[in-house]
Amino acid sequence: MTSGPGQLKDGLADWLLIRTEIAWPSWRGACLVSGAPARDGFRRSFEATQGRDSERTARVLAALDLAFADAEQRRPLTFALMAKWQRIVLGQDLVGFRTMPAFAKGGRERYGLAPDTQALFERCLSESAQPDLPLPSRAARAYLDILFFHPFEDGNARAAMLVLAFVLAREGVLLDQVHPLQTTRWADDAEGAADLAVLLGILITAAERRLSHGRQS
Repeated sequence: MTSGPGQLKDGLADWLLIRTEIAWPSWRGACLVSGAPARDGFRRSFEATQGRDSERTARVLAALDLAFADAEQRRPLTFALMAKWQRIVLGQDLVGFRTMPAFAKGGRERYGLAPDTQALFERCLSESAQPDLPLPSRAARAYLDILFFHPFEDGNARAAMLVLAFVLAREGVLLDQVHPLQTTRWADDAEGAADLAVLLGILITAAERRLSHGRQS
């Protein structure tokens, strides 16, 4: 979608334009260690970022527990599954796909809405299990899908982190550090998307190494 004078570019359109062209990095993978770190990285991140609102923190941690339980069952990633977590995050009985264009980054990025946006989002979510793409790249792409589709009226940053935790945990990967991931991401930044996948690979390998060394000491 092109933008006229004074109109923001459509960040979702930008993301969809580059999404299939990103040079995702190769990854040798880590030798997964039984008994990986017990969700500490995501839990500590949510505890640190939710401020002094203890109720808000409790809700997102409960949603994280549910996301991990769904990962253990190896459930497919769908909007319905995400909405189940988001109802807990927001403390609302009903959570649906947004019905208006969305804005983020203080209004500097806009995400459009078309009749097929939700259906396209569902197809993108299903690719989180794409077998021919390394796990860090699939996890990075799913995380960015949430940010740039911006499916909910509120709480999309939390939803993106929950999806990231879910995609990794579904394949037995748990991170003990996630704070390096917390930086601004832009919808038209293909190199940044690939760099996120590289960073996730580093964090996965480091978590496995620390756990292995801890058991040997």
